[in-house]
Formats: sequence, C-alpha cells, structure tokens
Amino acid sequence: MDNIKNIIFDLGGVVIDLDRNSAISGLTELGIKDAAKLLGEYEQKGPFLKLETGEITSSELFDTLLPQCHPGTTTTDIRDAFEKFLVDLPVVRLQTIRQLREKGYKLFVLSNTNPIMYNHWIEEKFRQEGVTVNDYFDGIVVSFQELTCKPDPQIFRNLVERYHLTPRETVLLDDSEANCKSARTIGLNAVQVKKDGDDSFLNICNRLLK
Repeated sequence: MDNIKNIIFDLGGVVIDLDRNSAISGLTELGIKDAAKLLGEYEQKGPFLKLETGEITSSELFDTLLPQCHPGTTTTDIRDAFEKFLVDLPVVRLQTIRQLREKGYKLFVLSNTNPIMYNHWIEEKFRQEGVTVNDYFDGIVVSFQELTCKPDPQIFRNLVERYHLTPRETVLLDDSEANCKSARTIGLNAVQVKKDGDDSFLNICNRLLK
C-alpha cells in the first residue's frame, strides 16, 4: 500500500451492501419464475446481463419482463423489486471516501451496474451528504456504458487508459476474486474486500489513510 496513489472502488459488495435473495424474492413475487437463475452474486444472466452490458435499454428490459409478470404489474414494480438487490450505503463509507480524497488519493469507480440502479437508487444514496456521486470520485466507469463488464480485462484497460493511471500505483477494491485476478493480469494491485475482518472496507481504507 506504500506506493499507492490511485484507488478503484467496486460499488456493489464494497461501497454498497447487497442482498441478492431479496431481489430474487421480489421479482419472483411479481411472477418472474427464473429470477434466481438470472441474478448472480457477481454477474447477471439473460436480459439482466444485457442491461448491464448496454445491449438493451431499461425500457427493453421492462418489455421483456412484463409479459412474465402477474396482471397489473408496472415497470415501477419491477424496478423496485430489482433494486431490493441494493440494501444500504452507510454514510460512514462516504465519509471515508472523502477522507481518502482529502489525503491526496485519486479515486475511481469501476462497477458492473445498470442504468436502472445507477440513475435511481445509487444516485439518490450518494446524495446523503448533499453532494452527488461525481463529487466523491475523479472518474467513474460503469459496465452499461462500456458495453462490457468485469472480469473482462478490457474494462480495466478502459479505466487505466482513460485516466492515464500507472497500474503499479493503483489498487482495486472489489469483493469478487475473479475480478481481482483479472485486474492483476494488466498490472493492477487488487484486494478482495470481505464483509468483516482485516479486509473489510473500513479496515482496508484505514490502512490507506495511515
């Protein structure tokens, strides 16, 4: 950590707490029978993967899912059930991110996410301190805009090249072992974030703040 100048944050599972089972339950209650197969912990499948990689729009996702739902289901119902995947973004994590930036680190987001969650739930939660998500980071790279997702090494290259980062001076904080391994193939440092213990979000960040 001594020579680190840049920090790349994953969002879900690192900055944001997740609950896959709640989303599965919510979508199943609407009538979507294969929700458990479509929603993965680290990577989605079917129309959810296409949304995450920018192959389809939010409207096209709703058009795909509505025929599978009970009569009377609305697009808002689907959005709300899908967003149950996202549980909380504690303010203490936002405060810690600000402290890292004040210490001089350049901060970035690299996230597999989709326009439904990013432009609604995520945007709202990052406003808890009265600013926006863009005020916390020097750059943001999200899968639905890049047309690919982690662990594809290309999405890491996109971020490194776009923001002129030196990989050996950069660390990725991600909860997926596969994503960490992929990041290392292009020379990035990577730490797999755990829910608690020495490699929890706050403990890793505290080491970087020392």
